[in-house]
Amino acid sequence: MSKKATMKTSNREMTYRRRDGRKDSRNDDFELLDIVDLVVERKILEPIQALTKAQGAYIKAILDNVITFGIGPAGTGKSYVVAGLAADMLREKKIDRILLTRPGVEAGEKFGFIPGELEEKYAPYIEPFREIFNERLGRSQVDYLIKHKRIYATPIAFMRGRTFKNCWAILDEAQNTTPSQMKLFLTRIGDNCKVIIDGDIEQKDISTQSGLSDAVSRLKHTKKVGIVEFTVEDVVRSGIVKDIIRAYSS
Repeated sequence: MSKKATMKTSNREMTYRRRDGRKDSRNDDFELLDIVDLVVERKILEPIQALTKAQGAYIKAILDNVITFGIGPAGTGKSYVVAGLAADMLREKKIDRILLTRPGVEAGEKFGFIPGELEEKYAPYIEPFREIFNERLGRSQVDYLIKHKRIYATPIAFMRGRTFKNCWAILDEAQNTTPSQMKLFLTRIGDNCKVIIDGDIEQKDISTQSGLSDAVSRLKHTKKVGIVEFTVEDVVRSGIVKDIIRAYSS
């Protein structure tokens, strides 16, 4: 069994070990352990707990199916549930990576005007998940996983020819996909892969048919496909958000 040394970060302890297995030294070259070996002394995480019946149904659907659709208004905890479950699966080494995507409606799937590499250009689209990953895995570990593409974000347009294996693939804001984009995304599914798709059909920003509503209509009777609908009564973000959604729905 190789020796280990403990290195403190700003807010938690993380376990490192020698690449070559030799005796530890302050000047030795350490590598971060696989996520399953991460030691977090200060926090024992509880499993994701459902706050509403809809969230409970969503958790069950995700765990039981290959494809799960979560449909409903903002603030119902759709992103929190799926990101938390995915982070736990990655930490427990049940999957190799988490893939995130959402339709780049504002940029028309063209990111050239934003400075930086593709990952930097697409970073704003994964921020809603970043906070949840930090909570479940720790900020430093999330940085490491993103650097090594264990947590990976990419535009739908770059997925052609790819196969999703040993991962969870999450499509956020899916109401803004076209039917052809949704088909492209769904037909990437490979071995040991779950696909989770969330969105609010009432909030689509495209003038054409939504790929989310089209997919739900086509796949609603397909085995290993789960569909969970959230309503304004399932909003957990705050009471004012619930009132705002009611006001805009009337």
